[in-house]
Amino acid sequence: MPRYRFSEFILSPRRRVLLRNGREVPLIPRYFDLLVFLIERRSDAVHRREIFDRIWSDVIVSESALSQAIRTIRRVLGDDSREPVYVRTISRHGYRFVFDAVVEEDDDGDWEHERPVSPALASSPEVSADPFEPLLSRLTRAAGGPVDEEDQREAAELLHGLGTAEAMRRLGTRPRHQFARALLRDTRWDAAEAGPVPIFGEPAPVATARELVVLRLRRAAAFAASRWMNASLGGGMAGVLAGAIGGVVLAAAPSSSAPLDLAPVLAVIGGCCGAAGGAGVGAGLSIAESIARSRRDLALISGAAIGGGLAGFTAQWLGRWSLSTLVGVNVVTGGGIEGLVIGAAAGLGYSLSTRRAEGGLAAPRGPKRLRVIGLTAAACGLAALALTLLGRPLVGGTIHAIAQASLGSQAALTPIARLVGETDFGPLTAAVIGTGEGALFGIGLSIGLTRRTA
Repeated sequence: MPRYRFSEFILSPRRRVLLRNGREVPLIPRYFDLLVFLIERRSDAVHRREIFDRIWSDVIVSESALSQAIRTIRRVLGDDSREPVYVRTISRHGYRFVFDAVVEEDDDGDWEHERPVSPALASSPEVSADPFEPLLSRLTRAAGGPVDEEDQREAAELLHGLGTAEAMRRLGTRPRHQFARALLRDTRWDAAEAGPVPIFGEPAPVATARELVVLRLRRAAAFAASRWMNASLGGGMAGVLAGAIGGVVLAAAPSSSAPLDLAPVLAVIGGCCGAAGGAGVGAGLSIAESIARSRRDLALISGAAIGGGLAGFTAQWLGRWSLSTLVGVNVVTGGGIEGLVIGAAAGLGYSLSTRRAEGGLAAPRGPKRLRVIGLTAAACGLAALALTLLGRPLVGGTIHAIAQASLGSQAALTPIARLVGETDFGPLTAAVIGTGEGALFGIGLSIGLTRRTA
């Protein structure tokens, strides 16, 4: 693996360091990888899609994430987008590293000190004007469009470079300080020099938190909506499969009078329940993942639990009302607690298996994706088992209870109970069916969540 010399810079991919005149220039890991990639491919104009596939291979991010990365690289190299010396934008295509005097060398020896820094290069030029005020003014004015929004993000990054603590102190409570504080908090993850940007303990913490949530959701809204729909579809397909399998097994069980026609009916019921659960848990997970950069595990578990609980309580109310009003059957059905527990379990499995995903919505590939599916399915299956052992049936158990309360119903699951060694639908049958439901839901949900769209 070579190192690269260009102008006053040395870039070492092996040591993961960028030096300018002998001094290290900080870059966050993904931006460092992007600079290396552009230099490695300097003979080509690299398409945006290639960059996303290489640098953000494990997450989904917006186009603005790439624009921000290029802007940061230009800033640390002292480049100008209007007259680029290093990185040129190729309209409607991507970017190219255009500096033509790049030297490749073996990356060995104590090269950090091969070129002593001259006093003229080491010293920064004196700036008579206050550098903070123009940037704070840019940060606190109302943005007139996407160009102004990107300009404000650049101002926030520059303020981090000057000194985060001093920028926060000077910001004070001037107009729109809540938005400015939220933007400083958001951009600290993209500026290697950034210091902490606390929200609580500072002026207007609730308003600042609200601005931060809105800011991050706006940048990830399209991906969050797509992920929510995929999660709903994945949960629905898992429900269809669970219902169809249950119907076929019930029809084939000895001493069962249930017709095979029951399978598509149970598949439809399972699909509706799975889609509703997937929509709730998926929405909670997608929103939490869009807005959380710190305390990610807690945010994902909480978001998934809240989403699953809301979907479950809604289904519980609709189910009881429909049964009572339409057919006069009064059955105690679950939904809310079950949705909350299954959602929390899904959030736990998903967060544990995507911990290394940073800077976007996790979208692992290959074995990493299988790990997400496996851990999420296992967590949901164990949660479902715990619920059934506590006497809280899931979809299969609820269908059996409704069938028992309805005269002439052929959907009672007693024949399946006999297959597992019970004379009637008991704890063992509930555990087997519930665990299977939970695991299948986890599989469908995680497949939907991790699906990459073009």
